[in-house]
Amino acid sequence: QVQLVESGGGLVQAGASLRLSCAASGRSFGAYTMGWFRQAPGKEREFVAVIDDSAAMTYYASSVKGRFAITRDNAKNTVYLQMNSLKPEDTAVYYCAAKRQFTRVVKTAEYDYWGQGTQVTVSS
Repeated sequence: QVQLVESGGGLVQAGASLRLSCAASGRSFGAYTMGWFRQAPGKEREFVAVIDDSAAMTYYASSVKGRFAITRDNAKNTVYLQMNSLKPEDTAVYYCAAKRQFTRVVKTAEYDYWGQGTQVTVSS
């Protein structure tokens, strides 16, 4: 069982940066692939970024590639999402999620555990 708690969201102006954190409980954090997703009002939850268990592999949605960076610290049971050059269209609730394998990583249904989400609002 893995419990996930996101933090770091907030209200910022376009062009600003934020760093989201996702703290995980449990001893097996290092065995999980970790993903970030987001959901804007009236839209489906969408994939943002993912990192494998050893931080050797990452993958990003085209909409955030070059602006966002996903990292993890297995000693701290935490995964991060550094978001730079934020745009109003990045406004959403951001969720972290965990799965065992680095396969089908963009599919929400493939993830076993989810956090409650943190709101990110970017004003123009």
